[in-house]
Amino acid sequence: MKKILLIALCSTSLFCQAEGLPDLGDVSQEAISPQQERQIGEQSMYQIRADKSYLDDAEVADYLNQLGGQLASNSSEPGLEFEFFAINDNAINAFAMPGGFIGVNTGLILTTQSESELASVLSHEIAHVTQHHLARMVSGQKYDSLASMALIAAAILAARSNPDAAMATMVGAQAGAMQRQLNFTRIHEQEADRIGLGILKKSAYDVRAMPDFFERMQKATRLLEGNTPPYLRTHPLTNERIADMANRVQQMPAHLVGDSLNYQLVRAKLKTMQQSPQEATTYFSGALGPQKFGNPLAQRYGLVTALLQSRQLARAAQEFAILRKQAPSNAMITTLGGQLRRAGAIDDPDIAGYYRTATQNYPQHRALTYDYVEVMLQEKHYNDALTILNQKILAHPNDPHLYELQARTYAALGRHQEEHHALAYNYILHGNLRGAIEQLELAKHAGNDFHELSTIETELKQFREIAAAHAKH
Repeated sequence: MKKILLIALCSTSLFCQAEGLPDLGDVSQEAISPQQERQIGEQSMYQIRADKSYLDDAEVADYLNQLGGQLASNSSEPGLEFEFFAINDNAINAFAMPGGFIGVNTGLILTTQSESELASVLSHEIAHVTQHHLARMVSGQKYDSLASMALIAAAILAARSNPDAAMATMVGAQAGAMQRQLNFTRIHEQEADRIGLGILKKSAYDVRAMPDFFERMQKATRLLEGNTPPYLRTHPLTNERIADMANRVQQMPAHLVGDSLNYQLVRAKLKTMQQSPQEATTYFSGALGPQKFGNPLAQRYGLVTALLQSRQLARAAQEFAILRKQAPSNAMITTLGGQLRRAGAIDDPDIAGYYRTATQNYPQHRALTYDYVEVMLQEKHYNDALTILNQKILAHPNDPHLYELQARTYAALGRHQEEHHALAYNYILHGNLRGAIEQLELAKHAGNDFHELSTIETELKQFREIAAAHAKH
């Protein structure tokens, strides 16, 4: 437990100073180091994960990271650590933060008409990161404490993710003033277009998708005067930019690329989130009816998901049987099959065996791990669940849901000190600093293991210092 939690501490840059890494310094600098960029990005994620719009869905996040990771590997900084995440918001928007954190609104994902279009947006955002555009904008600012660094992070987050909000009153006058200076310039945008196109081409996606997607958004903006998508307000789009992209694309060979099944399944899943189960059932039934439209595998996946949510279990099982026959092997469809079994729609006397095989076939699919652990907890296989969770936390130290499951497992085993310790990490990753401190206090009084207590005391001191720093602003 101690080793796992300390790895998580080191991964969240909130605690880097206490781990002996260089501090931020107390004088203004002309350049921000990669470590400082990452720290500012981590401070932003501290706020993002606490917001109700943050989409805590492992399948959507894993898909974005798979696609984004492929693109980033073909960037000028393939070794840079990127994290892609979704915001549950219908507004068409995406944004990059310093240090490799890139957010994508669900509205933008659903607006894209191909995976290449989504890849073109991610490539453009990756280019903003690798060219350190935002880092250049805040270079020379004074950040001599965690609190002032958080202020810079708040300003960047406000400028990038929500250009309409009156964020100045929320993040302070200094951050509000800074926010107005954080819009990308025409040069920044042209550079991100050029480099993003190169990433898209190198990653074997259709380069025509970039000018096509931006031109379609620009036309939609003209039709909806006064309702410009946030993405176009934070990434000023001009006819000159579109023409430049189109000219560059004409000099590249045409490359038709089909969409991955996961792209289609994620879009279907997001569609079910937008509507009530009844509305989604009607929509996907229509998509599979006489006037067929869309990818039939994805539409049936969406239909089964909606039927499961509305507890129409018999029909859900029937539709899933058709999907299973038609679809290739796929982790998201396998996860849906497990959920149907757990709900009783599919009779299976060995649900744990189903998940054991599924997690072996798809070891990186976190949604399967979550459900498998839930099954093991129901069957009181606590030590087996703990073994899996400890392994997964090593691979995903910033996954709050893993810590929640770990805390429940420790509670079932009567290991309350470790239960509260794990909950502290769940809380901090959701941006609940006060809750994390409370859990560490409970952990301190729930056991007498010397090494565990020493770790808890150290973390408590760090958490309180951060809370005190934030309280000053």
